[in-house]
Amino acid sequence: MGERPGLPPNLVMLVSVSAVSTASILIRLTAAPPMAIATWRLVLSTLMLLPFFAWRGGFAKLRAMGGRDLLALAGVGVALAVHFASWITSLSFTSVASSVIFVHVDSIFVALVSHFVLGERVSRRVALGIGVAFVGAAVIALGDLGVGEENLVGDALSIIGAVALGVYLMAGRRLRQRLDLTTYVTPVYAVSAAVLALGSVAVGAPLVGYDAGVMLMFAAIALVPMIFGHTLYNWVLRWVSAPVVSISLLGEPVGASILAFLILGESPGPLTLIGGAVTLAGILICTYQPAGR
Repeated sequence: MGERPGLPPNLVMLVSVSAVSTASILIRLTAAPPMAIATWRLVLSTLMLLPFFAWRGGFAKLRAMGGRDLLALAGVGVALAVHFASWITSLSFTSVASSVIFVHVDSIFVALVSHFVLGERVSRRVALGIGVAFVGAAVIALGDLGVGEENLVGDALSIIGAVALGVYLMAGRRLRQRLDLTTYVTPVYAVSAAVLALGSVAVGAPLVGYDAGVMLMFAAIALVPMIFGHTLYNWVLRWVSAPVVSISLLGEPVGASILAFLILGESPGPLTLIGGAVTLAGILICTYQPAGR
């Protein structure tokens, strides 16, 4: 941890949040099944990173790793695959606003596990934040129920994606202390791509036969929200704790909802707006770390 970052971590977090905010919009604009979008997102991201991985001796570093670290990398890749499979699918059932709000309850999951797994006592502030967030989530669910049951399916899928994202962030925080960025993310993305490809085959989602326009959208999803989004906040995890990174990602629901309104003409309902504000406030209360702690 004595190594100094080459760029200000806070600036990199700002870039990564801006990039991931485009993900739901690009996905909605892509004429392909959710599992195909998820698979190509990870396949193309892996291919983009592979030259850097090889140049930095990544294959030799993998061969030198112990079985435990290799299994950990594979496990993180599976968690990432579950996150994308469930969250991207959720966008087919519910609004962008509801989906991106629910997927960021990962912050609460991260805070809880940080307390229980690391042996830290759950404070009153954390308990209050969890309670507030659940009230907000209930308000969103109530509003979505008024729209249709499909929206609740989307909300549930997004929450599954949130739990998987929390596992991904926490494990990444620990592994990034020992591994450089490309050695960490490239095999994780490759495992995730393989799992998603198998999942696509299992559900009958075609992976080939798309026209140039769709392939261009796949590439945009891989480059912007994946390389400049996920990969950059994996870089940040070397110097910033997982709860703080999770807090920074609360900018995504705001950015994504604004883009959904401007580009897709999708306006969140009153209950989604109220519930979203309450949920984000609860997450912030839960995961906020006062200075000096």
